Amino acid sequence: MKVRMKDGSVTECKFEEELGCDAFWCTASHVLAQAVKRIYPSVKCANGSATKDGFYYDFEFDFIFSDSHLKSIEDEMKKISKENLISRRVELSRDDAISLMSERNESYKIMLMNDMPAEEKVICYELGEYADLSTGPYISNTNLIKAFQLTTIAGAYWLGNEKNKMLTRIYGVAFPKSSQLEEYLKLQEEIKRRDHRKLGRDLGLFALMEEGPGFPFFLPKGMILKNVLINYWREIHEREGYCEISTPIILNRDLWQTSGHWDHYRENMYTTVIEDMDYAIKPMNCPGGMLVYKQQPHSYRDLPIRIGELGLVHRYEKSGVLHGLMRARSFTQDDAHIFMTQEQITEEIMNVIRIIDEMYIKFGFNYKVELSTRPKNSIGSDEDWEVATESLKKALELTGKEYVINEGDGAFYGPKIDFHLEDSMGRTWQCGSIQLDFQLPLRFGAEYIGADGERHRPIMIHRVVFGSIERFIGILIEHYAGKFPLWLAPVQVKVLPISDRFFSYGKEVLKALKKNGIRCEIDSRNEKIGYKIREAQLDKVPYMVVVGQKEMECGTVSVRKIDSKELEQIAMSEFIESLKCDGGQMSV
Repeated sequence: MKVRMKDGSVTECKFEEELGCDAFWCTASHVLAQAVKRIYPSVKCANGSATKDGFYYDFEFDFIFSDSHLKSIEDEMKKISKENLISRRVELSRDDAISLMSERNESYKIMLMNDMPAEEKVICYELGEYADLSTGPYISNTNLIKAFQLTTIAGAYWLGNEKNKMLTRIYGVAFPKSSQLEEYLKLQEEIKRRDHRKLGRDLGLFALMEEGPGFPFFLPKGMILKNVLINYWREIHEREGYCEISTPIILNRDLWQTSGHWDHYRENMYTTVIEDMDYAIKPMNCPGGMLVYKQQPHSYRDLPIRIGELGLVHRYEKSGVLHGLMRARSFTQDDAHIFMTQEQITEEIMNVIRIIDEMYIKFGFNYKVELSTRPKNSIGSDEDWEVATESLKKALELTGKEYVINEGDGAFYGPKIDFHLEDSMGRTWQCGSIQLDFQLPLRFGAEYIGADGERHRPIMIHRVVFGSIERFIGILIEHYAGKFPLWLAPVQVKVLPISDRFFSYGKEVLKALKKNGIRCEIDSRNEKIGYKIREAQLDKVPYMVVVGQKEMECGTVSVRKIDSKELEQIAMSEFIESLKCDGGQMSV
């Protein structure tokens, strides 16, 4: 399909390509606004855009808009698509564009243009009778859009500012083929089925309560899962020469001013006053790690120093963006901070990449790598940025990792490598990150004595693998649909006595399993065995062990896997050994 670019040029592109998809959904957003305007001429159109999942448009209606209105808008969008409207890029002076939008009573468009310099040209795109402020890209013709679905409506503040008017946002998706829409809708049903909030509740992993919005409660089974992840993390990091620390959750204002957070991140921090002094609950662990490094003098012979911390951090998030474990106000970061010399940068980055690779493979994730370079608001010298960026590139190339450059999206203090893992439904999540920092050691006056006997400033790596352990658990729940691999499952084996007569033997089986480090439970309820099996399946327990007369007499167990209908009678010792071989116990 042909795509018209911001500068007016036309290029050939496929929908499956990022540019093609962006142009397709940007055009669909325009068609949505055009359809709404045709049906409700008095509506005021604000703005819309393509997103990574579809498109949206914001409107001010003069009546209460609801889901019941979406069908008629979809039908009108289909009509517009069949009209074969050709996209036309128009460049106007700001005054002419304001005049055009004034005639149409589009006050939000006028507000946008009033903030522009008077001499700046305004780019509009026209589809038939409807013109919209947009720089594109647009597809060439509306008839390329064969399938629409408006998915949800929500409230959205004008320009994202809660002080502004609340508008109605309509979300949608569009595709070149009806079959693609069908596939999308099936995927959405699967995503809904795997929603970690529902599964987390059904499986007894965690709870979200009104008494603490954004602050998850982990239940006993959820704590088992969380601790399995933490123990795995600790084993890996102990092997790799990291020492673990724990720093306070609350630290005083002076620290956060030194780190720069008080001036640049305060709106995301929870603050308090203790004995007339300002304090903040930490939103990140690195300043505390800096204080630990400075507790004693260091020589170049000590470096690199690798310090890990599973630190509970708190960040203020607006209630509208909270989403279970994926977006919470408190979470545990699996931080590590590495202090090193400039000569050690590449090797240390390679070591971190190797750890991240090993840990993601353990969970069955594929991932993509992105190198983010210097942003406009950066601090530090050109020389530091050049050294840091080239070091990251060299490490990636030496490890053989393919990567893409994300120009200008680094942290303000240094470039970074981000790891985007892909789950079983093809969605990507940014979890692991490696950031090089020349600035925080400078702010805190961190030093080491070099081979020349002089004082030098160490270079610092910030890095996470899980990112947020809570969020990673949410990803795992949806990735596995709650059916965790044996080594991760909170309950690995459920012992199911056929009746009360065999409860004592079931307890013996339970004891033997626990003695061998197997996480297990017994269902001692006076229920039929079929009911107990179905319940264990709903709880997504990997193995069920049925015990009755025959098993008790022979000293065996009848084993059923979660995905099987077959029962296999085997000796207890053989079953325990098979669990160990099947990865029932965590190992690095």
